[in-house]
Amino acid sequence: MESSPTHFFDSWDGLRLAWREMGEGRPVVLLHGFFSDAQTNWVRYGHAAAIAAKGFRVIMPDLRAHGESAKPHDAAAYPPDALTRDGHALVAHLGLEDYDLVGYSLGARTASRMLATGATPGRVVFSGMGLEGLTKTGRRADYFRTLLINFGRNEKGSPAWLAEQFLKTTGGDPVALLGVIDTFTDTTLEAIQGFDLPAGVVCGAEDQDNGSAPALAEALPKGRYIEVPGGHMSAVVKPELGRAIADFLTA
Repeated sequence: MESSPTHFFDSWDGLRLAWREMGEGRPVVLLHGFFSDAQTNWVRYGHAAAIAAKGFRVIMPDLRAHGESAKPHDAAAYPPDALTRDGHALVAHLGLEDYDLVGYSLGARTASRMLATGATPGRVVFSGMGLEGLTKTGRRADYFRTLLINFGRNEKGSPAWLAEQFLKTTGGDPVALLGVIDTFTDTTLEAIQGFDLPAGVVCGAEDQDNGSAPALAEALPKGRYIEVPGGHMSAVVKPELGRAIADFLTA
């Protein structure tokens, strides 16, 4: 199953953003991770197809400064919660009312911010995400800021170097991605405890990059922790990730 040709729309500030679709049925919006894009995170390893096969219309935006979306260098394009507002703008543009929401890593953080600012999906999946990654974004922000400032000079074999190699494969723009870090916004524990909808926390068994996934599931009123193989980078390439998400959405 192949995704649609790329579609575009103008977001809340007029920035041109891209999205793709696959399948038919109940809409589900999939938000990819930092440095990635819809093609890499969701299409390449079959996750979107696995979800679409369960009867979903899979909608996959390229987040601001990623993929085929615009990559401005102007700091004014990256206020706090800019990606959150993009998510709301896409939902409004497509006229989605009864839909589900899924995010991986930065996409999961964006999903949490959408919920905290009024989004009303039927179900949500936080993937590649732990509790600290939502409540204390500063640690990951500092890590990525240092990585990007030292782009091309990170120690070979280090986690930062591996992330840098991944960024090279996706053709990312380090300057624009530095701007994205400024959009990171904490979600309070109290807000998370108020997310009263079925919530899957799908995370690699070796993934501690964003804190504890079981703790996030515990904090959510209707949270369910679902372990899949791999770490933060490797879980994405394994078919178990897409199957686990699809199974949760159809449970």
